[in-house]
Amino acid sequence: MSLIADSALPSFERLRGEGIEVIEPDRAQQQDIRELHVGILNLMPDAALQATERQFMRMVGSCNRIAQFKIHLLSAPAIPRSAVAKQHLETYYETFASVKERGLDALIITGANPAADDLTQEPFWETMLEIAEWAKDNVSSVLCSCLASHALVKHYYGIERYRLPQKRWGVYSHRVTREQHPLTVNINTRFDTPHSHVYEVNAKQLKDKGLKVLAISEEADFHIATSPDGFRFVYLQGHPEYDAISLFKEYKREVGRYIDGTHSVYPAFPEHSFSRQAAQTLNAFRDEVLAAEVGKVTLEAFPEEQVVPLLDNTWSDTGKALVNNWLGLVYQVTDKDRKAPFMRGIDANNPLGLNL
Repeated sequence: MSLIADSALPSFERLRGEGIEVIEPDRAQQQDIRELHVGILNLMPDAALQATERQFMRMVGSCNRIAQFKIHLLSAPAIPRSAVAKQHLETYYETFASVKERGLDALIITGANPAADDLTQEPFWETMLEIAEWAKDNVSSVLCSCLASHALVKHYYGIERYRLPQKRWGVYSHRVTREQHPLTVNINTRFDTPHSHVYEVNAKQLKDKGLKVLAISEEADFHIATSPDGFRFVYLQGHPEYDAISLFKEYKREVGRYIDGTHSVYPAFPEHSFSRQAAQTLNAFRDEVLAAEVGKVTLEAFPEEQVVPLLDNTWSDTGKALVNNWLGLVYQVTDKDRKAPFMRGIDANNPLGLNL
C-alpha cells in the first residue's frame, strides 16, 4: 500500500517517480486505514546511504497489505560521515530515543561494509545492539540484512562468521527449504537473489543452534533463516533489496580501485550477473585498460551507458513477496497500539503458533 511522506526526504520523490504510492500526511489522515510503523536502521556508508533507504522503502511500499507505512529512519552516530551525509541524517533521520518513545511495529537493520575483522570493533556495534535488544522485547519482528545478520547471530547464539578465500558476489539460485512457513508461502520454490560479502555464515552453523533455515543456495549457502521461534528475528544473507544496477556499480568501483592503484588485480565479474553482450563490452574496456600505460585510461571512459540497458533484475519479485509476507505477519500479530504479540500474552517462544 502507501508510504506516508511526512518529510521532504528525497527518497520519497524518487520512489513516487518509480510508481510507488507515496501520499501526503493530510491525505493519509482522511483514510480509515491502519498505519504500520517500520523502522530502518541504516548502517551503510555515505556512498550507499540514500540508495539503501530507497531500496528498503521500495520493498515496504510494494507490500499489498491494507495499511499505510510510516518509515522511521535511524543510523549509528559513531559511523564516520561526511558533512553532506551528516546534514542528511540531521534533517531526515530520527533519534533512537524518539523512536523508542513512539514505538515500532517492525524493524529493518541494513547491512554494512565490513571495516574490521572483529565485528565488535565496528563503529555501529554498540548502537545496533542497543536497538536490537530493545526491539527484541518491544517490536514484533526484526528483519536483518547480511552483516547485521552476522552480527546478531554472533551476539545471540555465539555463531562466528568466517572469511571467504575470495569475495562472494553475484546473483545466485536459491531453493526454499520450508515451503509451509508463512514467510515463504507463495514464493517460487527456486529463485534468484544477489549476494555480496567477504564473510559468511552457513546453514549448518545456524541449524546447530536451533535456527530455522528457510532458503539456501548450493553456491552461496543460506539466504533466509529465522530465530528458533520462527519469526522474531529474520536473518538474510543475500540482498533482495538490490537494484538491477547495484552489483554493476560495485563492479565499477572495483575497476576504479584497480585503475587508481588501490588493487593490483583487475576484478572478475560478479557471478551470473552480466549478459554475454554486457560482458563483451566490459571485457573490451578491461583490455583497453590492461594494454594502456599507467594513467592513460581513466574511469570516465567506463562504458556505463552501454551496459546499464543490458542489465536484468531476476530477484525483486521474490524479495517483495518475502517482505509482503513478513509485514503481513507483523500486521496480524501486532495490535493498533503497536503492542507486540509477546506483550499481549501470546507465546513468546512461538508467536505465530507454528508447528516448530
